[in-house]
Amino acid sequence: MSTLSEFKAFAVKGNVIDLAVGVIIGAAFGKIVDSLVGDIIMPIVGLVFGKLDFSSLYLVMGAIPAGVPNTLVDLKKAGVPVLAYGNFITIGVNFVILAFIIFMMVKQVNKLRRREEAAPAAPAPPPEDIALLREIRDSLKRS
Repeated sequence: MSTLSEFKAFAVKGNVIDLAVGVIIGAAFGKIVDSLVGDIIMPIVGLVFGKLDFSSLYLVMGAIPAGVPNTLVDLKKAGVPVLAYGNFITIGVNFVILAFIIFMMVKQVNKLRRREEAAPAAPAPPPEDIALLREIRDSLKRS
């Protein structure tokens, strides 16, 4: 088998395609959660804690060169070591929200699976040969 045909067989397998779809949907879902956290939840949290913007929280770890504004972006551009813990808090909140949403989705899927398992299944019709033998038996009993 040539390498090209072997690669084609690998790439077309169902698991690889499922994984690719999952990664693409996961990336899109990540953007939605980033927007939810950055545009909706963090402003509310900031309002509760006194209009605090977590993304702008940082600690300067070195000397600030003369003429460099004391903002996170400018300090990073100047190469000053900065501990940007506010961004870490934002990403942490993002992770907790994402984990909670995934937990709720898995919980609902498990609940649906339990309902399907608990529902009594209709009895399967007997195989054709068994049905035929029963008809013959019943016919013989009547005669």
